[in-house]
Amino acid sequence: MKLLLTDSGIRNASIKDALVDLLGKPIAESSALCVPTAGYGAPDADPGGPWRFISGRSPSPMTGLGWDSVGVLELTALPSIEEARWVSWVREADVLLVNGGDALYLGHWMRESGLAELLPSLPDTVYVGLSAGSQVMTPRVGQDFVGWKPPTGGDGTLGVVDFSIFPHLDHPACPANTMAAAQRWAAGIGGPAYAIDEQTAIKVADGVVDVVSEGRWKYFGPTS
Repeated sequence: MKLLLTDSGIRNASIKDALVDLLGKPIAESSALCVPTAGYGAPDADPGGPWRFISGRSPSPMTGLGWDSVGVLELTALPSIEEARWVSWVREADVLLVNGGDALYLGHWMRESGLAELLPSLPDTVYVGLSAGSQVMTPRVGQDFVGWKPPTGGDGTLGVVDFSIFPHLDHPACPANTMAAAQRWAAGIGGPAYAIDEQTAIKVADGVVDVVSEGRWKYFGPTS
């Protein structure tokens, strides 16, 4: 699987170019499945959030980029659907667009639905995460980002990549997300980590990690 882990969607030309490079073809020729699930799990969630994400009305550009087709993959529904059916939908899609919200809630339902187990068998699929949709691919989110509490406790996520992400750096709507706060957060993560702003994404392909940015970001090494 190829990853584009964004803070706030496809916010600039550099991130869009990275997406097209991962797809290997134009967006207009690519099919997408959007995953709104994380939007239901955040403490301040409202039903309008997932609707805005699905409809392309969100301020974070994802579903409204001009895809050839867009479908909805709601993870909480998958356990009640024949597995072969929804697995075929995922395998046929060029890209998964994964909403923000609560990373631990999303991680729980990615495991419960079976999607997490399927991901390693999708080498050509592009995964585009938005905020929590990006954090869920990391080993852990840190206590600062624990909202919904999983049955098993802790702050662990899927660990598809070996680094953690501190999103929304210096965003006006997140006044606590300062660089100083990111440094304190990173000190408790115990592994590689990035702080990224809305103009930044992390591209992962063939094991190579590249930061794509027209904004501000910082890497924190394992000992930070």
